Amino acid sequence: MHTTINCKGRLIDLAKPQVMGIINVTNDSFYAKSRCHSEGLIEVKVARHLQEGASIIDIGAYSTKPGCADIPPEMEKEDIAMAMRIINEDFPDAIVSVDTFRADVAKFAVEECGAAMVNDISGGTMDPQMLATVANLHVPYVLMHIKGTPQTMQDHCHYDNMMDEIINFFATQVEKLKLLGANDIIIDPGFGFAKTLDQNYELMQHLDEFKVLELPILVGISRKSMIYKLLGGNPNDALNGTTVLNTIALSKGAKILRVHDVKPAMEAIRICEKIGLT
Repeated sequence: MHTTINCKGRLIDLAKPQVMGIINVTNDSFYAKSRCHSEGLIEVKVARHLQEGASIIDIGAYSTKPGCADIPPEMEKEDIAMAMRIINEDFPDAIVSVDTFRADVAKFAVEECGAAMVNDISGGTMDPQMLATVANLHVPYVLMHIKGTPQTMQDHCHYDNMMDEIINFFATQVEKLKLLGANDIIIDPGFGFAKTLDQNYELMQHLDEFKVLELPILVGISRKSMIYKLLGGNPNDALNGTTVLNTIALSKGAKILRVHDVKPAMEAIRICEKIGLT
Protein backbone atom coordinates (compact mmCIF):
# COMPACT_ATOMS: atom_id res chain seq x y z
CA MET A 1 0.00 0.00 0.00
CA HIS A 2 1.24 3.47 -0.95
CA THR A 3 1.43 5.39 2.34
CA THR A 4 2.83 8.81 1.43
CA ILE A 5 0.33 11.62 0.88
CA ASN A 6 1.23 14.86 -0.90
CA CYS A 7 -0.14 17.98 0.80
CA LYS A 8 0.68 20.74 -1.69
CA GLY A 9 4.25 19.54 -2.04
CA ARG A 10 4.64 18.56 1.61
CA LEU A 11 4.89 14.80 2.08
CA ILE A 12 3.41 12.97 5.06
CA ASP A 13 4.45 9.33 5.46
CA LEU A 14 1.57 7.35 6.92
CA ALA A 15 3.74 4.29 7.40
CA LYS A 16 4.07 5.90 10.85
CA PRO A 17 0.63 6.76 12.28
CA GLN A 18 -0.11 10.48 12.43
CA VAL A 19 -2.35 12.69 14.56
CA MET A 20 -4.87 15.19 13.19
CA GLY A 21 -5.76 17.88 15.74
CA ILE A 22 -9.34 19.19 15.70
CA ILE A 23 -10.16 22.90 15.57
CA ASN A 24 -13.92 23.55 15.69
CA VAL A 25 -14.64 27.10 14.56
CA THR A 26 -18.24 26.84 15.69
CA ASN A 27 -20.33 27.40 18.80
CA ASP A 28 -22.26 24.16 18.24
CA SER A 29 -19.69 21.37 18.47
CA PHE A 30 -20.77 18.41 20.64
CA TYR A 31 -17.66 18.86 22.83
CA ALA A 32 -17.90 22.36 24.28
CA LYS A 33 -14.21 22.63 25.20
CA SER A 34 -13.23 22.17 21.54
CA ARG A 35 -15.11 25.27 20.37
CA CYS A 36 -12.76 27.97 19.08
CA HIS A 37 -14.91 30.81 17.81
CA SER A 38 -12.43 33.59 18.54
CA GLU A 39 -9.01 34.41 17.15
CA GLY A 40 -7.34 34.03 20.53
CA LEU A 41 -8.77 30.57 21.17
CA ILE A 42 -7.80 29.39 17.69
CA GLU A 43 -4.23 30.58 18.15
CA VAL A 44 -3.86 28.91 21.54
CA LYS A 45 -5.42 25.63 20.43
CA VAL A 46 -3.41 25.34 17.18
CA ALA A 47 -0.19 26.12 19.04
CA ARG A 48 -0.94 23.41 21.57
CA HIS A 49 -1.83 20.82 18.92
CA LEU A 50 1.40 21.46 17.02
CA GLN A 51 3.54 21.53 20.14
CA GLU A 52 2.11 18.19 21.25
CA GLY A 53 2.86 16.55 17.92
CA ALA A 54 -0.07 16.94 15.52
CA SER A 55 1.06 16.75 11.89
CA ILE A 56 -2.31 17.95 10.50
CA ILE A 57 -4.73 20.61 11.78
CA ASP A 58 -8.37 19.96 10.83
CA ILE A 59 -10.53 23.10 10.61
CA GLY A 60 -14.29 22.66 10.76
CA ALA A 61 -16.91 25.40 10.70
CA TYR A 62 -20.06 23.25 10.40
CA SER A 63 -21.20 21.19 13.37
CA THR A 64 -22.05 17.64 12.29
CA LYS A 65 -23.40 16.31 15.57
CA PRO A 66 -26.72 14.44 15.25
CA GLY A 67 -29.57 16.85 14.57
CA CYS A 68 -27.28 19.85 14.17
CA ALA A 69 -28.51 23.10 12.65
CA ASP A 70 -27.77 23.77 8.99
CA ILE A 71 -25.74 26.90 8.26
CA PRO A 72 -25.29 28.72 4.92
CA PRO A 73 -22.08 28.20 2.91
CA GLU A 74 -21.08 31.86 3.22
CA MET A 75 -21.02 31.63 7.01
CA GLU A 76 -18.95 28.47 6.80
CA LYS A 77 -16.50 30.19 4.44
CA GLU A 78 -16.17 33.24 6.69
CA ASP A 79 -15.31 31.17 9.73
CA ILE A 80 -12.82 29.02 7.82
CA ALA A 81 -11.18 32.11 6.34
CA MET A 82 -10.79 33.62 9.81
CA ALA A 83 -9.15 30.49 11.17
CA MET A 84 -6.91 30.06 8.14
CA ARG A 85 -5.75 33.68 8.33
CA ILE A 86 -4.53 33.12 11.89
CA ILE A 87 -2.82 29.85 11.04
CA ASN A 88 -1.15 31.25 7.92
CA GLU A 89 0.18 34.21 9.89
CA ASP A 90 1.27 32.47 13.08
CA PHE A 91 1.92 28.88 11.95
CA PRO A 92 2.90 29.13 8.26
CA ASP A 93 4.38 25.62 8.19
CA ALA A 94 1.22 23.93 9.48
CA ILE A 95 -0.56 21.46 7.20
CA VAL A 96 -4.27 22.24 7.35
CA SER A 97 -7.24 20.09 6.41
CA VAL A 98 -10.68 21.61 5.87
CA ASP A 99 -13.61 19.63 7.26
CA THR A 100 -16.51 20.28 4.86
CA PHE A 101 -18.99 18.39 2.68
CA ARG A 102 -19.50 21.36 0.32
CA ALA A 103 -17.46 21.46 -2.88
CA ASP A 104 -17.42 25.25 -3.15
CA VAL A 105 -16.25 25.57 0.46
CA ALA A 106 -13.49 23.02 -0.18
CA LYS A 107 -12.39 24.87 -3.31
CA PHE A 108 -12.40 28.19 -1.43
CA ALA A 109 -10.41 26.78 1.49
CA VAL A 110 -7.75 25.21 -0.73
CA GLU A 111 -7.38 27.83 -3.47
CA GLU A 112 -7.94 31.03 -1.50
CA CYS A 113 -7.01 30.13 2.08
CA GLY A 114 -4.18 27.61 1.71
CA ALA A 115 -5.72 24.40 3.04
CA ALA A 116 -3.87 21.29 1.87
CA MET A 117 -6.42 18.51 2.45
CA VAL A 118 -10.19 18.01 2.32
CA ASN A 119 -12.01 15.99 5.00
CA ASP A 120 -15.55 15.20 3.83
CA ILE A 121 -17.97 13.59 6.30
CA SER A 122 -20.35 12.80 3.45
CA GLY A 123 -17.90 10.87 1.27
CA GLY A 124 -19.12 12.81 -1.74
CA THR A 125 -22.81 12.02 -1.18
CA MET A 126 -24.09 15.44 -0.08
CA ASP A 127 -22.64 17.53 -2.91
CA PRO A 128 -22.51 16.02 -6.41
CA GLN A 129 -19.57 18.27 -7.31
CA MET A 130 -17.31 17.21 -4.44
CA LEU A 131 -15.50 14.26 -6.02
CA ALA A 132 -14.62 16.14 -9.20
CA THR A 133 -13.63 19.18 -7.16
CA VAL A 134 -11.13 17.36 -4.93
CA ALA A 135 -9.73 15.55 -7.96
CA ASN A 136 -9.12 18.90 -9.66
CA LEU A 137 -7.63 20.41 -6.50
CA HIS A 138 -5.00 17.63 -6.30
CA VAL A 139 -5.10 17.45 -2.50
CA PRO A 140 -5.56 14.41 -0.24
CA TYR A 141 -9.20 13.55 0.38
CA VAL A 142 -10.68 11.92 3.45
CA LEU A 143 -13.66 9.87 2.27
CA MET A 144 -15.99 9.15 5.19
CA HIS A 145 -18.98 6.81 5.31
CA ILE A 146 -22.39 8.18 6.24
CA LYS A 147 -26.01 7.52 5.33
CA GLY A 148 -28.32 10.51 5.19
CA THR A 149 -27.15 13.86 6.55
CA PRO A 150 -26.09 15.01 10.03
CA GLN A 151 -29.71 16.05 10.54
CA THR A 152 -31.15 12.63 9.54
CA MET A 153 -28.33 10.09 9.88
CA GLN A 154 -29.57 8.45 13.08
CA ASP A 155 -32.70 7.44 11.17
CA HIS A 156 -30.53 5.44 8.76
CA CYS A 157 -28.85 2.89 11.01
CA HIS A 158 -30.29 -0.25 9.39
CA TYR A 159 -27.86 -2.51 7.53
CA ASP A 160 -28.32 -6.03 6.20
CA ASN A 161 -24.55 -6.51 6.56
CA MET A 162 -22.89 -3.36 7.85
CA MET A 163 -19.27 -4.18 7.02
CA ASP A 164 -20.08 -5.35 3.50
CA GLU A 165 -22.20 -2.27 2.84
CA ILE A 166 -19.54 0.15 4.05
CA ILE A 167 -16.73 -1.58 2.15
CA ASN A 168 -18.86 -1.56 -1.01
CA PHE A 169 -19.60 2.13 -0.47
CA PHE A 170 -15.89 2.88 -0.28
CA ALA A 171 -15.08 0.73 -3.31
CA THR A 172 -17.69 2.57 -5.38
CA GLN A 173 -16.60 6.05 -4.32
CA VAL A 174 -12.90 5.27 -4.69
CA GLU A 175 -13.48 4.00 -8.23
CA LYS A 176 -15.26 7.26 -9.09
CA LEU A 177 -12.41 9.29 -7.61
CA LYS A 178 -9.74 7.35 -9.48
CA LEU A 179 -11.58 7.77 -12.78
CA LEU A 180 -11.58 11.51 -12.10
CA GLY A 181 -7.82 11.43 -11.49
CA ALA A 182 -7.81 11.80 -7.71
CA ASN A 183 -4.80 10.68 -5.70
CA ASP A 184 -4.12 10.29 -1.98
CA ILE A 185 -7.49 8.92 -0.86
CA ILE A 186 -7.95 8.19 2.86
CA ILE A 187 -10.96 6.29 4.19
CA ASP A 188 -12.85 7.03 7.42
CA PRO A 189 -15.45 4.44 8.54
CA GLY A 190 -17.54 7.19 10.10
CA PHE A 191 -17.89 6.27 13.76
CA GLY A 192 -21.10 7.80 15.10
CA PHE A 193 -22.51 8.63 11.67
CA ALA A 194 -25.59 6.49 10.92
CA LYS A 195 -24.43 3.87 13.42
CA THR A 196 -25.91 2.77 16.75
CA LEU A 197 -23.72 2.31 19.80
CA ASP A 198 -23.44 -1.44 19.16
CA GLN A 199 -22.70 -0.86 15.47
CA ASN A 200 -19.85 1.50 16.37
CA TYR A 201 -18.21 -1.22 18.45
CA GLU A 202 -18.81 -3.80 15.72
CA LEU A 203 -17.09 -1.39 13.35
CA MET A 204 -14.09 -1.09 15.65
CA GLN A 205 -13.96 -4.86 16.13
CA HIS A 206 -13.73 -5.37 12.36
CA LEU A 207 -11.69 -2.26 11.49
CA ASP A 208 -8.85 -4.32 10.03
CA GLU A 209 -11.19 -5.60 7.30
CA PHE A 210 -10.87 -2.22 5.59
CA LYS A 211 -7.28 -3.12 4.75
CA VAL A 212 -8.72 -4.93 1.72
CA LEU A 213 -9.14 -1.49 0.12
CA GLU A 214 -5.38 -0.85 0.38
CA LEU A 215 -5.91 2.76 1.48
CA PRO A 216 -4.89 4.56 4.68
CA ILE A 217 -7.54 4.47 7.43
CA LEU A 218 -8.48 7.51 9.51
CA VAL A 219 -10.31 6.96 12.80
CA GLY A 220 -12.27 9.72 14.51
CA ILE A 221 -13.76 8.54 17.81
CA SER A 222 -12.50 11.36 20.04
CA ARG A 223 -14.87 11.88 23.00
CA LYS A 224 -17.86 10.60 21.00
CA SER A 225 -21.09 9.29 22.48
CA MET A 226 -20.09 5.68 21.77
CA ILE A 227 -17.74 6.14 24.73
CA TYR A 228 -19.76 8.02 27.32
CA LYS A 229 -23.06 6.30 26.54
CA LEU A 230 -21.33 3.02 27.35
CA LEU A 231 -19.25 4.15 30.32
CA GLY A 232 -21.34 7.02 31.69
CA GLY A 233 -20.79 10.75 31.91
CA ASN A 234 -20.45 13.12 28.97
CA PRO A 235 -17.78 14.21 26.46
CA ASN A 236 -15.74 15.78 29.28
CA ASP A 237 -15.35 12.32 30.85
CA ALA A 238 -14.44 10.46 27.67
CA LEU A 239 -10.69 10.99 27.29
CA ASN A 240 -9.65 7.66 28.80
CA GLY A 241 -12.13 5.78 26.63
CA THR A 242 -10.87 7.72 23.61
CA THR A 243 -7.30 6.61 24.29
CA VAL A 244 -8.34 2.98 24.73
CA LEU A 245 -10.22 2.99 21.42
CA ASN A 246 -7.40 4.83 19.62
CA THR A 247 -4.99 2.15 20.84
CA ILE A 248 -7.27 -0.60 19.53
CA ALA A 249 -7.64 1.26 16.23
CA LEU A 250 -3.87 1.52 15.86
CA SER A 251 -3.51 -2.22 16.46
CA LYS A 252 -6.04 -2.80 13.66
CA GLY A 253 -4.28 -0.61 11.11
CA ALA A 254 -5.43 3.00 11.63
CA LYS A 255 -2.92 5.46 10.17
CA ILE A 256 -4.47 8.80 11.24
CA LEU A 257 -6.09 9.54 14.58
CA ARG A 258 -8.39 12.58 14.49
CA VAL A 259 -8.55 13.89 18.06
CA HIS A 260 -9.33 16.78 20.38
CA ASP A 261 -6.41 15.80 22.64
CA VAL A 262 -3.14 15.36 20.78
CA LYS A 263 -0.75 14.39 23.57
CA PRO A 264 -2.60 11.21 24.68
CA ALA A 265 -2.93 10.14 21.03
CA MET A 266 0.79 10.63 20.43
CA GLU A 267 1.54 8.59 23.56
CA ALA A 268 -0.71 5.78 22.31
CA ILE A 269 1.20 5.75 19.02
CA ARG A 270 4.58 5.64 20.77
CA ILE A 271 3.55 2.75 23.01
CA CYS A 272 2.01 0.79 20.12
CA GLU A 273 5.18 1.30 18.10
CA LYS A 274 7.33 0.16 21.01
CA ILE A 275 5.56 -3.18 21.28
CA GLY A 276 5.19 -3.65 17.53
CA LEU A 277 1.43 -3.13 17.18
CA THR A 278 1.77 -0.59 14.34
